[in-house]
Amino acid sequence: MAVGDKIRVLIVDDIAETRENVRKLLQFESDVEVVGAAKTGKEGIQLAQELDPDVVLMDINMPDIDGIAATETIRKSKPYIQVVILSVQGDQNYMRKAMLAGARDFLTKPPMGDELISAIRRASEMAVQERAKSIQSIPLQSSSGLKPVQARSFSQGKIVSIYSPKGGTGCTTVAVNLAIALHNEDTRVVIVDGNLQFGDVAVFVNEQGKNTIIDVAPRVDELDPDIVDEIMIKHAGSGIHILAAPSQPAEAENVTSDQFVKVLEYLQQLYAYVIVDTTSLLTDITLGAIDVSSSIILLTTQDIPAIKNCRLFLDVLETLGIARERIVFAMNKYDKRIAITSERIGENLKQEIVATIPLDERVVIPSVNRGIPFVIDKKTQPAARGIYALAESLRTALSKVEEIEFGG
Repeated sequence: MAVGDKIRVLIVDDIAETRENVRKLLQFESDVEVVGAAKTGKEGIQLAQELDPDVVLMDINMPDIDGIAATETIRKSKPYIQVVILSVQGDQNYMRKAMLAGARDFLTKPPMGDELISAIRRASEMAVQERAKSIQSIPLQSSSGLKPVQARSFSQGKIVSIYSPKGGTGCTTVAVNLAIALHNEDTRVVIVDGNLQFGDVAVFVNEQGKNTIIDVAPRVDELDPDIVDEIMIKHAGSGIHILAAPSQPAEAENVTSDQFVKVLEYLQQLYAYVIVDTTSLLTDITLGAIDVSSSIILLTTQDIPAIKNCRLFLDVLETLGIARERIVFAMNKYDKRIAITSERIGENLKQEIVATIPLDERVVIPSVNRGIPFVIDKKTQPAARGIYALAESLRTALSKVEEIEFGG
């Protein structure tokens, strides 16, 4: 925000005492200005349109329109307005619904002062970014474009996100080699580089193309197979397709979470597997990919920070209501000389590690530097065998989820 600018906050709560308490709490913050207060969901929607705040503090339980429905309405008309939900209900289902409706954060009443201020400031940063994007570009609309996917279906391709809450665990290496292991003439695979600022998927296969996801996202409602085929990087050595990250980090801001998810859902109509290489930060892009994924490959290593972060991430998934059956927990860079075993980690986190990829520096590092994935020319090496074991574990997990969701 510019120097001197204040974060404009709208309070929406049906209890007058709560509205006044929050207002008093915020009046001591020099960078925050309460621009209005509403006592119903309808009034909150109206004031959001009139006052154009940066952040809305929204109660869930209100007499006319509940906070989740109001959040969705506000975000549809003005996507840059960020909503922080306040509720006496700490229920996971409420949290999930709020996030799917577009809420930026979810706090349990009464929130701690520091907790509330931090949430408002985080939300305001996103509001500034979203406002800038809305000014720079006008969204493209199509009256005859792709019909939105109504529900994730296992008759379509499988979206699989490769994720680690800690950097340096080898997500891109695993994503590229796994994609090649899954690919054949009957099972087409595409990798989508979800690290929009600093993605390396194309580099890992020694490819570069003039087209990236920037060329797809604005046209997401009018995609067809010819457009997709034109934009994809085709890796001659394996046959997989790659939807590359933007060539410049600043361009990442031109892709919204909604566009990214729609791209994934369209690609699953064309490919058997859509592999998403994600960043360790839980951005809207990453959360969107995780939410629509048939399976999430959670990657850890043997170091304590990586294990700790995996525990935190599993808690986040529980909060979002994502079943653990969708998780394929895998260990990369396994070194048998280290006493921390996959069994011990699985027991500690109550999530079994189903695949282990050995530490194989003499194979993995040269393969990255040459741009030749090791499952292509080092198929018999331990790391490659670990990737093939992971592919089998993924297929098994997807079958189990299909049985649960569709009754076999």
